[in-house]
Amino acid sequence: MADHKGSAAWTGDIKGHGTLTTESGLLNAPYSVGSRFEGKPGTNPEELIGAAHAGCYTMYLTSVLTKHGHTVNTINTSSTVTMNPNNGHPVIERIHISVEGNVTGGNITADDFQKHAEDAKANCPVSKALSAVPEMTLDAKFVG
Repeated sequence: MADHKGSAAWTGDIKGHGTLTTESGLLNAPYSVGSRFEGKPGTNPEELIGAAHAGCYTMYLTSVLTKHGHTVNTINTSSTVTMNPNNGHPVIERIHISVEGNVTGGNITADDFQKHAEDAKANCPVSKALSAVPEMTLDAKFVG
């Protein structure tokens, strides 16, 4: 079992600012209300959820494809997290996964790729952790 830690530090009231960091030290990024809701520079929790989800999904899909005898050349994934400010009670309403896979071997078809992409959507650990989100959609493109 592995534990992985992320941290946040904040200064000031809600219009203040903070820093998000990871245990590995690879992330040390500013965040604020401006970066979260107003498109200002910095990161935000939803962007980081999207990156974590895309990474987990891609690794899971690669594993499934490999176990079925296919060769993964490239997989590119994005996970778009949509948050509604909801009158001061923010809620993540939707997540959209977009994946494109260049996969060969094992007589893979576009239908096979779609089936494996759906499996990854349902079963990657981060997808499971995000199961409270009302809507999670997938657009999978097989490029052979």
